[in-house]
Amino acid sequence: MAKKKGVAKKKVEAKKPIKKKVEIKKKVQVNRKKEAKKPGEVKFTGAVTKIRQAEPATVIEWPRSITHVHTYGMLSPFFEGLRRGELRATFCPNAQCGEKRLWIPPRGHCPDCHTEMEWKSLSNPVIGTIHTFTEVVYAGTGIELSTPYWQVDVEIPGLATIPKSYLLFGKPSIGMKVKAEFRTKKPTNTVLDYYWVPLEE
Repeated sequence: MAKKKGVAKKKVEAKKPIKKKVEIKKKVQVNRKKEAKKPGEVKFTGAVTKIRQAEPATVIEWPRSITHVHTYGMLSPFFEGLRRGELRATFCPNAQCGEKRLWIPPRGHCPDCHTEMEWKSLSNPVIGTIHTFTEVVYAGTGIELSTPYWQVDVEIPGLATIPKSYLLFGKPSIGMKVKAEFRTKKPTNTVLDYYWVPLEE
């Protein structure tokens, strides 16, 4: 009988798992050089504005939170008149002055001869004629009116000036007759306390 060849059995040794060395990388702090600020350099201290509209033109939101203290000084009678429903103007009492007409907005001193002005109340109703106008879509800070609104320049008989105000309602046109009215209830104590309305004929 033929002998069977013996099969040599090899011992298979289990491989031990190789532990990988994990290198812990330390965060290296990069020393960035701070820009040296020059002495007296002007700094921006406000808040970045928000763009509300980009087309057809850029419109931004610019928040303001300040209290402005202001005195009307020699022009105080004008604002007192508005609270009472009167439109007051100034005039020059100097007989030698060439300008005899009334001034609205009022002046403390005459622009021509520098004499201190005096006051006169216009008789109600005050009727004027629209000289020109424009539509205000975006009003600036401090103009506390809903937009859009019509800003109107109104000619008043006897005035050396053409004062600017706004039309409370309706649509203006050049040459249109308007009548002055006043916010006597809860006045703003500003020039917004008088406005114009279309004259009903």
